[in-house]
Amino acid sequence: MNLYEHTIIARQDTSPSQLKQIQEKYSKIVEKNEGDVVKLENWGLMNLSYLIKKNKKGNYIHFKIKASGKTISELEKSEKIDKNLLRYLTVRVKKFDLETDYFKKNEDKEVEKNKSRL
Repeated sequence: MNLYEHTIIARQDTSPSQLKQIQEKYSKIVEKNEGDVVKLENWGLMNLSYLIKKNKKGNYIHFKIKASGKTISELEKSEKIDKNLLRYLTVRVKKFDLETDYFKKNEDKEVEKNKSRL
């Protein structure tokens, strides 16, 4: 089993319920192909560097997956035909960083700092 980080960018006008369906759909594809979703992060709506299919923003969803290469190819094959997605990227990694939340809001980080000081 290999370790992968997989990021999906969904269209900016996707509703929260549709985002939840997208997360569940691709998690099920991974699990159906004998993979395991170790962590799922919803990074939220962020600006894109350039226009992609006339969109200035996108909803980012990040998966940390333990699976075989066959599972990833099945995942990408179904993402290729999904109209709600703008882009996807899969990167093979040696180990996961499960502690750091890179896209956590600043006010959430300050609350955690204050809790740790008490």
